[in-house]
Amino acid sequence: MQYVVPACRVAIAVVFLVAVLGKVRGKSAFASFRVSVRGLVPLGSRASTALSGAVVLAEGCVVVLLAIPGTVRAGLVLAGTVLAGFCAGIVRAMRSGSTTPCRCFGVTGTPLGGRHLVRNAGLLALVAAGLLALVAGGPVPGSTSPHPAGVSLSVLVGAVLAVIVIFFDDLADLFAAQPRRP
Repeated sequence: MQYVVPACRVAIAVVFLVAVLGKVRGKSAFASFRVSVRGLVPLGSRASTALSGAVVLAEGCVVVLLAIPGTVRAGLVLAGTVLAGFCAGIVRAMRSGSTTPCRCFGVTGTPLGGRHLVRNAGLLALVAAGLLALVAGGPVPGSTSPHPAGVSLSVLVGAVLAVIVIFFDDLADLFAAQPRRP
């Protein structure tokens, strides 16, 4: 369990950090994100800007909370809450037939759909694993402290998981069945 928490922390923190950076990398990126939020939740201009800002702020708070050892639990709980909200938004978009693009990381134009629910379910599983490992607590019986190589490997696994999540749309497109050409 002592290696699960670092892997989960890194994976979730990197995913949320890239999400924040993708949305605030410029005025046009945030404007695109705001338009996608408005497409999901029918709000006026001011309210959609406020909601968009709140999402970015919450994502940034997740990153900060996961970076500070004493606030990891709060970071995981906030991440789970934000992800659950995203899942609700995706389900709403799918039910309404919306073609609002996913601006999760700021750039993709893929409409929100089942793949985004799968991606968020994977992230929620990481949140749950991290919380369970925190609850289980402490080092493995008989060991004194985590081995540096083990911690390094768990951080590497977390980074690889983050890359998979960040490029999930691209990977899904790569492995999607291509229509046969006559």
